Amino acid sequence: MALRNIGIITSGGDCGGLNAVIKGATLQGLRHGLRSFVIPNGYAGLYNLVEMDSLLELTADRIEIVNIRLAGSRAGSSRVQIEKIPDPKKYERIKAGLKKFAIDALIISGGDDTGSVMIDLTRHGIHCVHVPKTMDLDLNPYSVGGDSAIDRIACFVEALKTTGRTHNRIMVVEVFGRYAGHTAFRGGVAADADCILIPEIPVDFAVVCRDIKKRYFRRVLISDLRTGTYMIVVAEGIKTASGEELVDESAGVDAFGHKRLAGAGKYVQQEITKRLKADPDAKQFMKDSGMHVEGIYEVPEVREVRPSHLVRSGLSTAYDINFGLECGAAAVLLALRGIFGVTVVKVEGKGIFYQPTSEAIAQRLVDLDQVAFHEALGVCFGREPSSSAPEPDIQEMKGRISRIY
Repeated sequence: MALRNIGIITSGGDCGGLNAVIKGATLQGLRHGLRSFVIPNGYAGLYNLVEMDSLLELTADRIEIVNIRLAGSRAGSSRVQIEKIPDPKKYERIKAGLKKFAIDALIISGGDDTGSVMIDLTRHGIHCVHVPKTMDLDLNPYSVGGDSAIDRIACFVEALKTTGRTHNRIMVVEVFGRYAGHTAFRGGVAADADCILIPEIPVDFAVVCRDIKKRYFRRVLISDLRTGTYMIVVAEGIKTASGEELVDESAGVDAFGHKRLAGAGKYVQQEITKRLKADPDAKQFMKDSGMHVEGIYEVPEVREVRPSHLVRSGLSTAYDINFGLECGAAAVLLALRGIFGVTVVKVEGKGIFYQPTSEAIAQRLVDLDQVAFHEALGVCFGREPSSSAPEPDIQEMKGRISRIY
């Protein structure tokens, strides 16, 4: 098949590095004499392509004004599962839209849901190459957006320490991640958080409160100004020790059938407050620190903060820009070779590495051995640290290291 025109789609949640994917794919296409077109608004745009009068072509002049430093996507996005569209002729409709604009292949950037749709499109004879994108970092390869989100989380958590110290508050920061805690884990570590709660480890609040008493109480009492704070980073998909999920049942499910997670930070805030109120040590601490006011201010204040979509927004990190540019460009090279139904994993030297998308989008959870490493350095993860945890295996590295997270 002679490749002439490519369509570029970004789908699912917005994040850092997506504009770099668009630019990388476009520049590679121009280098090989291809024309690149933006299919707007993700899979919704793909489904409605046949009804559009025109598409934006990313010419050499037009691509120059795409700012790769900005997060989000200039191509737009949506959450649409093609398979669930009731139209029995949906695939024929999509093919007709692609034929209308003479688009031979699609470069699609998105996460596991986007990848699952791409697999479905491939089965129906539509040529696609996938660039991994999700700030959750729960795909097997590294994905565009992860580093930017982690950096934003770290910045917000660090910034919140100023208000925390001013009021001697315990701060609970809830972040995205669904059932994988990568961004909470890495963002929390980078911000020097005291406690990090992730879905992979059911939360034992007795352990959390014990750490608060040990670390936060001492921090305030040894301060010459009697000030201090305690920072907790919470992934939205955490579970209680009994295995209970924290979901917003009234919000229903999203387009892919996922329950809408909500309330993890508020739950943690309320649980810690309840336990502090029942603990006589907390009241004594308030007296010792000079904060106690009977009936008004008897236990430390616990505040919940949700930076929410702010962690997706703003500027992309240099790592995500580099990765996005490289993988967007590599996806076009794979398409030129007739390699479809795959996900770009990385570009390293002269090598472009890829794998079947079905393998790439398999969920990857936080490595608990990595957690134990940081647990040994004093971070609380809401569980009893193992006193018999084995020492890390010291090995000489052979070859190159390719993944940073």
